[in-house]
Amino acid sequence: MMSESVELPNRLAILPFRNKVLLPGAIIRIRCTSPSSVKLVEQELWQREEKGLIGILPVRDSAETAAAGPALSQGLGVDSVERNSKNQAGLAEAHKHENKNQQEVIHWHNRGVAARALHLSRGVEKPSGRVTYIVVLEGLCRFSVQELSTRGTYYTARITSLDMTKSEMEQVEQDPDFVALSRQFKATATELISVLEQKQKTGGRTKVLLETVPVHKLADIFVASFEISFEEQLSMLDSVDVKVRISKATELVDRHLQSIRVAEKITQKVEGQLSKSQKEFLLRQQMRAIKEELGDNDDDEDDLVALERKMQSAGMPANIWKHAQRELRRLKKMQPQQPGYNSSRVYLELLADLPWQKASEELELDLNAARERLDSDHYGLAKVKQRIIEYLAVRKLKPDARGPVLCFVGPPGVGKTSLASSIAAALGRKFIRISLGGVKDEADIRGHRRTYIGSMPGRLIDGLKRVAVCNPVMLLDEIDKTGSDVRGDPASALLEVLDPEQNKTFNDHYLNVPFDLSKVIFVATANRIQPIPPPLLDRMEVIELPGYTPEEKLKIAMEHLIPRVLDQHGLNTDFLQIPEAMVKLVIQNYTREAGVRNLERNLAALARAAAVRVAEQEQAVPLSKDVQRLASPMLDSRVADGAEVEMEVIPMSVNNHDISSAFRVSSPMIVDEAMLEKVLGPPRYDDRETEERVATPGVSVGLVWTAFGGEVQFVEATTMVGKGDLHLTGQLGDVIKESAQIALTWVRARATELNLVTAEESNLLNGRDIHIHFPAGAVPKDGPSAGITLVTSLVSLFSQRRVRADTAMTGEMTLRGLVLPVGGIKDKVLAAHRYGIKRVILPERNLKDLVEVPATVLSNLEILLARRMEDVLEHAFEGGCPWRLHSKL
Repeated sequence: MMSESVELPNRLAILPFRNKVLLPGAIIRIRCTSPSSVKLVEQELWQREEKGLIGILPVRDSAETAAAGPALSQGLGVDSVERNSKNQAGLAEAHKHENKNQQEVIHWHNRGVAARALHLSRGVEKPSGRVTYIVVLEGLCRFSVQELSTRGTYYTARITSLDMTKSEMEQVEQDPDFVALSRQFKATATELISVLEQKQKTGGRTKVLLETVPVHKLADIFVASFEISFEEQLSMLDSVDVKVRISKATELVDRHLQSIRVAEKITQKVEGQLSKSQKEFLLRQQMRAIKEELGDNDDDEDDLVALERKMQSAGMPANIWKHAQRELRRLKKMQPQQPGYNSSRVYLELLADLPWQKASEELELDLNAARERLDSDHYGLAKVKQRIIEYLAVRKLKPDARGPVLCFVGPPGVGKTSLASSIAAALGRKFIRISLGGVKDEADIRGHRRTYIGSMPGRLIDGLKRVAVCNPVMLLDEIDKTGSDVRGDPASALLEVLDPEQNKTFNDHYLNVPFDLSKVIFVATANRIQPIPPPLLDRMEVIELPGYTPEEKLKIAMEHLIPRVLDQHGLNTDFLQIPEAMVKLVIQNYTREAGVRNLERNLAALARAAAVRVAEQEQAVPLSKDVQRLASPMLDSRVADGAEVEMEVIPMSVNNHDISSAFRVSSPMIVDEAMLEKVLGPPRYDDRETEERVATPGVSVGLVWTAFGGEVQFVEATTMVGKGDLHLTGQLGDVIKESAQIALTWVRARATELNLVTAEESNLLNGRDIHIHFPAGAVPKDGPSAGITLVTSLVSLFSQRRVRADTAMTGEMTLRGLVLPVGGIKDKVLAAHRYGIKRVILPERNLKDLVEVPATVLSNLEILLARRMEDVLEHAFEGGCPWRLHSKL
């Protein structure tokens, strides 16, 4: 038992406890390993034996915002702590910390507890030979820190005791408030002990403590045995006033008591539920036995029998039917309350719902009807339509022909996804769309194994279950945007799905039996081929869908987009008419894209402007049926020109879809250039842009390919005073940087031949730097196809001659000046046509790729073929290559 009063010296050695508090009366076991704490224990406790006293001072983490006491900038080593209360033995590991940051600021608390060693043991760690101590400390009394200083490697503090004297304590014990608080604390503590006795069958020694130890010390002992937060521990340590201390202790003991009671209540409830389910099971068994005795067994139509009948009519193959029967027998032996019952039943329902044999009845294989259907949905795209007609022809000759695996590759907005649904309609088949954009989990394709909670079949099996036929058109959208991580690689899982030799026995992890996917027509879409793994690409028939020409866009707008936009906005041609000339202006001046999405958005903006006028006209209708004519204030300008506005009052029963037909405007709104500029703003693109940008020497026009189709790329070069360095800007990749180095080397090597320098000045870069920029600066660029464009730009810069404004080019070049072929020719030529460029320089070996370019585009362009770099320069400058002229720089 701790002594009644302890005389504290004026100065104590301080052992810091990180985020931990030792209260008076508590016993704690610590292991000292840091050099500072080992030195402290050795000098203050080991050498002084029983007389040794040390101070335990709480320390806050440096991350804590509230700091108590002085802050010092020394390192801190805190040892591992094991706590034990006198009245309740229980060890708890606390913090072990070797501080690596020697400049860490320490936030000391300004109150601590003096402690003495009850037990000391010394050890030596092998093989390091480091001395360690295991110390059992007992908290004695509180003290306040007046001044903190260091002694060697550890801290000491000048302190004053906070404990009351014997006479002060006797005076407090006479206080009625103290007596009431003490009585309340003892009652709560007794109640807690009795609850613990019932649970653990112990507690005799704790009752003795209640009767022998003073209440203010009991409060510390009880609180020390609870798991409470560091802030609550500090609050208890700071409670110097005994009445406050007992009040806080009563609150904590009561909270502990309540948590024990809540836990007991939950346990009783769970046990009650278990006994309830057992009772229900017994009653069901008795009811079943009674029905059997009475012969009243009419369970033929129960769920399991209905499920079995459904499975029999599903048309499963023989080996799968055996597997399903075995699973059904297992299910019949289980009770609905058993854990695996529901998962087993859901699995059997999936087997019964899958279309093992059921196929959609196809339309009569009429090739002309299918062609007309495809033409009505999409304009152009001849190659894709021809491939579908070929498949239909093969099906006509061989009805069990395998479905093709097509992959449409092209920029956004060219109709890849909608084309798949129109293929399904032309074939008379059902359609499933599976989006693979951002899918990273292999289980999305193959499903989860049934051993996992919440397991599900993959998207393919789930989609087939939903359409309930085994021969749909299945769209795998955005197949180039699948990812891979620790959960697997969906692209690799698709290898089995898209291989006609393997997908006859596709094995879904959840299904765990083979399923035949060979009758499915797979259509994949992608913006780019590069991200698709080569083995997966090898299994698909790639059909490229480049951008549309302006003529094609005009046809699409007139035949498809305008009727759809008017319908979506509740309008018709009686309200809004968009002439062909205005659509052509929108295509030329407001959209510059491969697809038609922005064109549709701009047409929708015009329709909304018309819808606003119609809606305002509707609001101006009076509620009197007598009124036959009314001029809306919003239409005064139209009326002034002689247009009559006829309106009639619509009864409330009229359907909303008929509202537009109830208004008749004698002259519909016809879009003109003024309306275009008012609704869409000033033109965004101008055909004179190329001419303006190549007005100075050093600028050439290249053609590049992006995921959004072809684009025109300007290359700008300039020279300045310097040391002969080459500067490149415009977010360029390694390949394009190397192309720039090759271009500069070729121009320097041919400088004399090109008359860029005289024979005496053989060094082209003497006293100057070259800067090449690829606008726009925020767009990343890479690839070798800018080689000839870079050379043309440099030759233009050094010869001070402008490149022809109507000419664009693309091609890779070698160090010897050969022009090599590049990809994306069709997209690049379409981009040049879109920008109003008249002449395009291409590598001679790309001549074969021009077959894919529409004839209408080629008729408006002059295609110039180049085998060597000299041919490019001959075509790029007005009057031929600059080597025929002499230029002085």
